[in-house]
Amino acid sequence: MKPIDLRSDTVTRPTPAMREAMAHAEVGDDVYGEDPTVNRLEAAAAARVGKEAAVFVPSGTMANQIAIRLHTHHGEVVLASQGAHVLRYEGGAASALAGVQITTIGTAGCFDADAVRAAYVPASNVHLAPTTLLVAEDTHNGAGGRIFPLAMLQGAVGAAQDLGMRTHLDGARLFDAEVASGVPAARIAERFDTVAFCFSKGLGAPVGSVLCGDEATILRARRLRKMLGGGMRQAGVLAAAALYALEHHVDRLAEDHIRARRLAEGIEKLGLPVHPAPETNMVMFDVADTMGFLRATRARELWINPTGPGRFRAVTHLDVGSADVDEALARLEEALTELRA
Repeated sequence: MKPIDLRSDTVTRPTPAMREAMAHAEVGDDVYGEDPTVNRLEAAAAARVGKEAAVFVPSGTMANQIAIRLHTHHGEVVLASQGAHVLRYEGGAASALAGVQITTIGTAGCFDADAVRAAYVPASNVHLAPTTLLVAEDTHNGAGGRIFPLAMLQGAVGAAQDLGMRTHLDGARLFDAEVASGVPAARIAERFDTVAFCFSKGLGAPVGSVLCGDEATILRARRLRKMLGGGMRQAGVLAAAALYALEHHVDRLAEDHIRARRLAEGIEKLGLPVHPAPETNMVMFDVADTMGFLRATRARELWINPTGPGRFRAVTHLDVGSADVDEALARLEEALTELRA
């Protein structure tokens, strides 16, 4: 039985063409700035989101944490969405490494200008920690791959800037937002001081993210990357995969979104509540018996992770075709029949 892995879009494997690009990558020492493939990738990534410069890092977590360090000082507060990746899935790094607190605002992964203003604390109030950075996430992982509405996003960023705050976009799945909404990534990112995005999720590369911003900011980011142990040497082998993904795997994200909707429709027909309706490549649904459902699906080589008691997330990606969706639904039906017996 062929395993069908819907746990995350991080489980993708390099395609044969991507492996070919990796095998023939021109390399040098990136810490010295001498890896030509990394340099090409950074230039292409920065241009794609409308920024001056970029730095290639091993992970999205490192990109986000470098950004937080860049924009804050110890004892300050970062505003982020409920369930934000920087708070929920980065191992407490913001407090451990940057010495900041994170306050969450908004609902379902989004917030507006009023929410930013209401949460803001100025540095003049010596009793409270000052609010100095706003982090937005697009698409929002915890909210089921939700796209941040552009007008709301721009309004929130504008309010933060009016208050003197810095702004960072956690765009780990930014190109899912671009493809699904039709809004270019550069337009989504245009008002942010920094933006990060990943190559190792929907774009299908094995490793890597970039942090983009103006040249002075990214120069500082390179020092922080070194401090955090992210300075890679002949990294062109990895950069070649990321560059291939950026050039060849963005438009095909639409296929993942179509398959997510098809999966959601099938899950609903099996009697399971799906909410919210998928906007990109994630399907969130409910099953009362968490452990029973896990046992029944994994016995059938169907891999879907819970996000909480009775709550599951299935993610479509490069390695899941239309036939896999149909087969996943067939295995789901078998698993549910077993549970309901």
